[in-house]
Amino acid sequence: MAAATANAQDVYADLAPVLAQRCVMCHAGDAAPLGLRLDNFESLMKGSQKGPVVRPGDAAGSELIRRLKGQSQPRMPMTGPPFLSDAEIARFERWIAAGAPRGEAPAAAASSPPAAVRPAPGQPVTWAHVAPIFATRCAKCHAAEGLMGAPPEGYRLTSLAAALDASDRARVVPGRPDASELVRRVRGQARPRMPFDGPPWLADAQIRLIEDWVAQGARDAEGHASAVPAGAAVRLHGSLDARRWLDGLELVIGPDTRIDKSPAPGSYVEVRGRLDAVGNVRVERLRSR
Repeated sequence: MAAATANAQDVYADLAPVLAQRCVMCHAGDAAPLGLRLDNFESLMKGSQKGPVVRPGDAAGSELIRRLKGQSQPRMPMTGPPFLSDAEIARFERWIAAGAPRGEAPAAAASSPPAAVRPAPGQPVTWAHVAPIFATRCAKCHAAEGLMGAPPEGYRLTSLAAALDASDRARVVPGRPDASELVRRVRGQARPRMPFDGPPWLADAQIRLIEDWVAQGARDAEGHASAVPAGAAVRLHGSLDARRWLDGLELVIGPDTRIDKSPAPGSYVEVRGRLDAVGNVRVERLRSR
């Protein structure tokens, strides 16, 4: 996005196009995170379930500015980097410092989040394409202060780094959607199916977009592929077939693999193991659930 032209006399109508282009993809409609809609002036000034995000006359104390700068986490927009430029953030600061004047109302932005948007032909799926799905359907719980308090099992979906974090275990295995717990949860191969507030679950097009993002290397917003977290732990659930594969995912089962509760073809099982350098799952324990 080209940098917006600085204007010391900005009103909301001047800034609304920036919000529409960078924020409304998530912050619109009934599924807006924490109820924060940014698609019209009244909703912006109303704020979120936690209170106002704009405090007229107090830019430094406005959560909108703190999020845009990264002083509060997660930094916004969630599709960044790139985030808003310093010049764009300065415009919002000046606008709030001047009392957050409305000005002439602009044309209304979309009232609900758009459907899953695929990249142009020949272009890869990136974090910028999947982040709006996570923001509207997952981050309400999988955030530092979500609806359930702490994020379930410590897993956050509020940034690329958090989604790829493998310090506990890998939920996303770049290049290997079938080995990615995140993908298996949204497909319903693993229980409980996610998002936890479903049904409705994610639309088929949204699931395919997430699958393609993982298959293409879990790329960042600029298109750079992520590395496989070799050695990271994984925990997968699913159905075992006659080959001792998990819903079509080949498992590396060796003589040291611990097998409990006599899993048989068709059994719903739990697999615990570690990733090798190319994302294969080397099974340490396999058991029926």
